[in-house]
Formats: sequence, C-alpha cells, structure tokens
Amino acid sequence: MTNSSTATQKKPTFQISLAEWSLHRALESGKLDHMDFPKASHDFGINAIELVNTFFKTKKQDQPYLTEFKKRADDLGIKTLLIMCDHEGAIGDANSTERIKAVENHYKWVEAAKFLGCHSIRVNAHSSGTPEEQADRVSEGLHKLSEFAAKVGLNVLVENHGGLSSNGGWLVSVIKKVNLSNCGTLPDFGNFKLADGTLYDRYQGVTEMMPFAKAVSAKSQEFDSNGNELRTDYRRMMRIVLDAGYHSYVGIEYGGEDPNEHEGILATKKLLEKIAAEFATSKA
Repeated sequence: MTNSSTATQKKPTFQISLAEWSLHRALESGKLDHMDFPKASHDFGINAIELVNTFFKTKKQDQPYLTEFKKRADDLGIKTLLIMCDHEGAIGDANSTERIKAVENHYKWVEAAKFLGCHSIRVNAHSSGTPEEQADRVSEGLHKLSEFAAKVGLNVLVENHGGLSSNGGWLVSVIKKVNLSNCGTLPDFGNFKLADGTLYDRYQGVTEMMPFAKAVSAKSQEFDSNGNELRTDYRRMMRIVLDAGYHSYVGIEYGGEDPNEHEGILATKKLLEKIAAEFATSKA
C-alpha cells in the first residue's frame, strides 16, 4: 500500500549544481586543479557539476585522465551534468570548411561527456554576416553536431553568450530551424549583451529560451546587504524558469570579484535555497 503522504509529496522545486566557471580564478592561477573540482563542489554541499573544456588543458583527450576524474566524482557522489565548450572554432563560420572543422572539433567533447555521464555539451552560436545568414550557418553546424551527439544519446545546448546569441528571439529561431529534439538551449541569467553593446532584456530572453532549455545557468555578480543579487531579480527569474515546467538543475555561475569566489558561490547557493523554500511553501 502506498503511503498517502509519500504519494502527495511534491518534487523539489529545482535542484542546484555548480558551474566550474565559478572558480575560474582559482583554476587559472593554479590554486585549484580541474581534477579537484568534484571535491570543491562536495565541500560546498553541491552534488552536481558543470565542467568547462578549457580547464581540461592538454590532457583533454587522455582516457586515463578522464577515468581518474570520473572516479573522483563518483567516489564523492557527484554527478557530472555537462561540459561547456569554448575555443573550438565557430560552428557558424562563414567558411564552410572552417564550419565543418569547428563542428568536428566538438566531437571529442561529445565523447568525453558521454564517458563522464553527462546529458549535454554546451556550445556557442558564433558566426558572421546578416542575422539571416548567421541563422542559416549556425543552424547547419548545430544540425550536424546534434546528429553526431544523438548517436550516443547526448544533447547539444546553446547558451546566450554574446553577439546574436544574446538575442533570445534570434537564438530560438535557430533552435527551431535545427529542428532536432536533442538540440536545445542553456539560458544564462546574465549574458545578454549584444554585439553593439546594448543589452537585451534578460527576463524576455530567458522566457523565450526556456521552452527549449535542458539546463539553466544562474549567473551572479554582486549582492546587496539582504543577500539579493543586484543585477538580476532572482525571484522573478526563477518564477520564469519554473513556470516553463523546468524543475531540474540550476547551475551556480558566480562571476564577480567582490565577494571572492568562495563567498560568491555560497551567497548564490543561499539565495537559491531561500527562493526554493519560498516557492515550495507558496500557493502562488
């Protein structure tokens, strides 16, 4: 017989993960090694992580290195959710040869992500030309990469990460053009600066991207005396996320300088936990 209280128990409002970029200063200075990132996340009380490919350094294609990383994460009960991929070429390059090369440069990360137990890789929608030309080129590159990733059961996600990709409407049009179920978005709360320096409305952008989201980045920079993020209304943003039916991992991605990385991660975690508790008890 099913316990009635168990049957009616609500699922978590959302779960919290830690993006490796939150510790990029420690990683870049050598104070923290990529191999020790699972332990760092464990010490923060966070059991899921999102990696950045550039911190793998020269060992990125070394199977023993990946095996050791996976063992360290598994031993601590840390889930590896995705790999954020940068500096592998423009998936929407105007030159078709370079575009194909950029796509194929990502194959090794798809394979690494699969081995580590990830559900996705995150890529950038970089290109050049008119918005229409860029949409055609990026969608072509994404389609080819997503077809490759589908063979091993992985998703290819695009983040709003500067240029036209920070225009939520444009990015969604690209995802629709790709028209593959494993090609989606990774909305970031803060990356909405367009190429001309203007800012796209972050709430509109996240609202547009959420129907295609398979991960979410909670970008944070600075906090007020009450622990609220100064650049983003987290309650408003998380309501957008939840109203889209998303209840999976929301990744802490602290990018500020004051407080330091350790304190910034803890402040973001505390804020997200507070909002989760508020939403769980709210009837709204």
